[in-house]
Amino acid sequence: MDAKVFLKETYGNTRYQLGGHGKRTVGVLKEAIVNVDDRLPSDQYGAGKLIEDFQQKMADYLGKETAVFFPSGTMAQQAALRIWCDAKGLKIVAYHPLSHLEIHEQDGLKELHGIETVLLADKNRLIKLDDIKNLGEEVACILLELPQREIGGQLPDFEELEQISGWCRNNGIKLHLDGARLLETLPYYRKTAAQVAELFDSVYVSFYKGIGGIAGAILAGDEEFMQQSKIWKRRYGGDLISLYPYILSADYYFDMRAEKMGQYYEEAKELAELFNSCHTVSTMPLKPATNMFHVHIEQPMESAVRIVSEVQQETGIGMTGYLVQAAGDRCSFEISVGDALAAIPKDALKELFQLFNQKLQHPH
Repeated sequence: MDAKVFLKETYGNTRYQLGGHGKRTVGVLKEAIVNVDDRLPSDQYGAGKLIEDFQQKMADYLGKETAVFFPSGTMAQQAALRIWCDAKGLKIVAYHPLSHLEIHEQDGLKELHGIETVLLADKNRLIKLDDIKNLGEEVACILLELPQREIGGQLPDFEELEQISGWCRNNGIKLHLDGARLLETLPYYRKTAAQVAELFDSVYVSFYKGIGGIAGAILAGDEEFMQQSKIWKRRYGGDLISLYPYILSADYYFDMRAEKMGQYYEEAKELAELFNSCHTVSTMPLKPATNMFHVHIEQPMESAVRIVSEVQQETGIGMTGYLVQAAGDRCSFEISVGDALAAIPKDALKELFQLFNQKLQHPH
């Protein structure tokens, strides 16, 4: 069996996992709807009490006039950027080189909307105010991702965010928040979601990442912007006859986990310390800014895959189902702490890292 396939298989066979909220099975939906009244009317084509109440709940949480539920964040964000481009009559936006729109969406923004993109900052660091001031060309909108996932979930200081927001507003540039993991940033900033969202003209939040729902996203902003977003949602085919399985699970897991982000954040810092205590292992960042971080292993890919697979088999605790090649003899994977970590017995967790460290010190 291919080593990488074996790694994924050993992870899938583990009893416990370091990251996430547990294995994604149909039980995620069953748990969310078990106590829902069978007679509750479904939403239909984006209308109805079920969807409208949830949209208002999220608008209030984010401190925005209104919000619209989308089946995917990709759809929501492309629509948002198109709206801001049309409003200014300029099809140019700027974002980080490792933005989801740039590396994971098959150039959807460019191919579907003809929007040009300007890449801000070096790919290995956060966008700073000076990067925006030195753009050198006019843009309709700037997208900021909080946290910046592809560099380990790093976050700018809140003061820098305030300065960026003020500069954009003073210069007629719309600021959009890729807040797929917005809730995860709140313990670090010690702010409410509304206080962070206030700095942005439009905000997107995911319901399957940190929240652990099935799928779906919210897009929030002022009334005029959101009316335009409904049109684009229809054009994208996002107004399914019913979205209630996504909405009910989003609502259920939001209520369950929104207030637990501080717990996940503290546990992530403790987990990062355990990784950093291991031979040839370091985390990015060394001290996580959210419940998410990257684990880097300075070992050849073949050796790292074998070691992680063996540890998972021998302990029954899943570290990761994949490894990606980094510069030189280094590979990495991502961890987002959720409910799953707290379920692991402390003795078992200690055994995991002792064994992992031992195998890293003697890889052959």
